[in-house]
Amino acid sequence: MSDHHLRTRMPGAPAATAAPAPRGPGPRTAAALRAAAPALAVYAAVRALGLLVLWVAAHASGKDPVVRLSGRWDSVWYQRIAENGYGHTVTLPDGALHSDLAFFPLLPALERGISEVTPLTLGGAGLLVAWTAGLLAAWGIYAVGAQLHGRRTGVVLAALWGVYPTAFVQSMAYTETLFTALAAWALYAVLRGRWLPAGALCVLAGLTRPSAAALIAALAITAAATLVREFRAGGRTGPLLRRNARMLAGVALAPLGWLAYVVFVAVREGSPFAYFEVQAQWGNNIDGGRALAAFIAGLPLPPALGLCAALGLLGWLVVLCVRQPLPVLVYTVAIVVISLIGAGYFGSRPRLMMPAFPLLLPPAVALARLRGGWGARGGLRAEAPGPMAGAEQPAATVAGADREVPPPPDAPAQPPALTAPAQPSAPSGSAQAAALTAPAAIVLAVLACASAAFGAWTLLGAGPP
Repeated sequence: MSDHHLRTRMPGAPAATAAPAPRGPGPRTAAALRAAAPALAVYAAVRALGLLVLWVAAHASGKDPVVRLSGRWDSVWYQRIAENGYGHTVTLPDGALHSDLAFFPLLPALERGISEVTPLTLGGAGLLVAWTAGLLAAWGIYAVGAQLHGRRTGVVLAALWGVYPTAFVQSMAYTETLFTALAAWALYAVLRGRWLPAGALCVLAGLTRPSAAALIAALAITAAATLVREFRAGGRTGPLLRRNARMLAGVALAPLGWLAYVVFVAVREGSPFAYFEVQAQWGNNIDGGRALAAFIAGLPLPPALGLCAALGLLGWLVVLCVRQPLPVLVYTVAIVVISLIGAGYFGSRPRLMMPAFPLLLPPAVALARLRGGWGARGGLRAEAPGPMAGAEQPAATVAGADREVPPPPDAPAQPPALTAPAQPSAPSGSAQAAALTAPAAIVLAVLACASAAFGAWTLLGAGPP
């Protein structure tokens, strides 16, 4: 693995002295929120468009849009858990059993807590969690994009995630937005060398969805690569472990949420593999992609070719992501693999891949650089990649601990490739660095309209997303 896979990539940015950062968590958060405001505004606008189209279409067809968002499919299972706890099982006509133990507990716990202290129903609480988490996810996605490729790319990345083909699920009482928010901020924490917060976010992600295994793998593999690199550079085991104590603690913390729920199911059902047996009863067992191959083989030729082309595009996006930092790459590939190798309902796979937002980084970079007559006349120039404006500006590293201390005397010299120099922040309150060019705005507007129409059509249909 070459050096550039281990570091936060900031190509072409000149070394400069960072502007004084706000002191204290409150001012830093406020500054980061101001920097992310364009991304949050664009994301909120495209999701509001989706809700508006759904509302118009639902009323035109005599259907309740709120029920379509919070009263069907997985939403009902989460609300039943929130109301009654675990223990509900449905027997299908073919004798198959569907247990609510297939659903992780964080969303129902939040629904129950919110409904207890507010007038909201469980369904309303689920929508509040999903919509709030959607904004937090967009903020985290922006933060990752801005850290790697600049603020404008961060804005476009958040917007693209909001117009993803199955983005309508982001408006439903599902776990996708909650999990993506936790994953995005965990990845950002790793990119900034904040391993303990990253591990804590992984714990919560592990209580949200089983795909938290991808996030856990991203932290573990990045930490292992860092230790191997430092050891090969001549580091002795004892000082090396002490120097990376916070990194190791974060990695050890990361799987505890996921493991806790798997152990809970095992104890409740009296079988060490009970959780995996429950998933198999739902048809979600891992089959290595055989179900996907059989599904494609059973299609008529035109749709089979179209699906193969879509999978080819997915593979191309994964290849384009290879040059991203190691934790981002591992997380992305793992989410895609988990989504494709299961035997579950094929129509849900695009939804299951939605948390893999780094897949959208290559098109986001391209759109951020897109030029046209209007964009050129606007005089907007892409900024150097770097941290969010107004945020704290330590050296960006995936291997460093979240503190500035000199290494012990016997520690080997750190290779400079692991750490990228801090970049100057954009002027406070400046919107130029994050503003979209007109061609990029037009592309996003077209995608938003298409996503809204597809979302309304799907939600008003009979099948699950």
